[in-house]
Amino acid sequence: MLEFFKVTDLASVFKNAEAFTPVDAETVPLPESCGRVLAETISADRDLPEFLRATMDGYAVKASATFGASDGSPAYLTVKGTVSMGQTPTFSIAHGEVCRISTGGMLPEGTDSVVMIEHTEMLDDTTIEVYRSVAPGQHVVEVGEDFRRGQVILEAGQYLRPQETGLLAAFGQQSVRVFRRPTIAIISTGDEVVPIDSTPVQGQIRDVNSYSLSGQVLAAGGIPVRYGIVRDNYEALYATCRDALTGSDMILLSGGSSVGVRDFTIDVLTQLPDSRILVHGISISPGKPTILANTQKKAVWGLPGHVVSAMVVFKVVVQPFIEHVAGLSPSQRQAFRIPARLSRNIGSAQGRTDFIRVRLTRDNDEYRAEPILGKSGLLNTMVMADGLIEIDVNTEGLDAGAEVAVIPL
Repeated sequence: MLEFFKVTDLASVFKNAEAFTPVDAETVPLPESCGRVLAETISADRDLPEFLRATMDGYAVKASATFGASDGSPAYLTVKGTVSMGQTPTFSIAHGEVCRISTGGMLPEGTDSVVMIEHTEMLDDTTIEVYRSVAPGQHVVEVGEDFRRGQVILEAGQYLRPQETGLLAAFGQQSVRVFRRPTIAIISTGDEVVPIDSTPVQGQIRDVNSYSLSGQVLAAGGIPVRYGIVRDNYEALYATCRDALTGSDMILLSGGSSVGVRDFTIDVLTQLPDSRILVHGISISPGKPTILANTQKKAVWGLPGHVVSAMVVFKVVVQPFIEHVAGLSPSQRQAFRIPARLSRNIGSAQGRTDFIRVRLTRDNDEYRAEPILGKSGLLNTMVMADGLIEIDVNTEGLDAGAEVAVIPL
């Protein structure tokens, strides 16, 4: 058995992610791809746009015909037809001529810009006055200005947000190759844990972690599968883990990671076929007794039983592993953080990385991070928190007013 709490630093823990292979890819219809991770690099098969397009309602014109135009000395131009939306112009425009055009319309040959309708006045059916000059390319989108033919438009390993799915639609992509969502098994352990539809008696607690972890898995892009509550029994835990390994890409064991006479987690993970303990103890607070095993090339986590510790460890440590097996590229896995100033002094211990729950408030043009202190079993501290701040392993606390980066929860 691995020595208890021979702690590993965070950087070393994250290096273990490369031992786990990303999940397979699948092809899904474009409307179902939002929120998924792209599994292929996609290049533009045409220019976007493919034609010179107006960005304003007005008149398509050769810009040089408007040079010098002003309120006191307007340019007089001849109107030659109208470009209808969605149609290709069948005529060209000579110098000194214009044509009516709407936003999104295709400019006819001989024009290179658009005069806004607000800067013109109709004199008769065929003549307008122009009071503002325009430069070549003004109020138009050039051919390929958005994307050029052959240009990489999306990289494998990036999240598909609504804007990315819209881009794929612009190129006529009806389906897309994405990584499937990893399935994450969640197992609660402990004789004291009861289902949420039960009324706990003295010494019992409801199974909170299955539900809080399920929500975090969903937010991280995975599919949570709850395997229920397993009592402190070696055979029962072994059998449940064995079943979970056949139907999931990762396992989260909630509870059973700390020292105790009824702690079977290490024994089970050691005895499962093709299993090796990688980490038992991480130099963080909360969450020091976290376990990580490589079992049949799948990550199996032993998370603390206290709800706050479990949720913090998930956010800080487990989520990057889920994102890795989900196919997300390293550049996309960099956590978004909110700059803020600490509202009060906060202490920490050297030799470990502390993650402090904070509430964010707005103070003029910046955020203030107010620490929420409490024990790892107090769910209210997570409910009140907007995020976490990290105090480095070599730092002895932070002073009020210090700049901090808040990890959103």
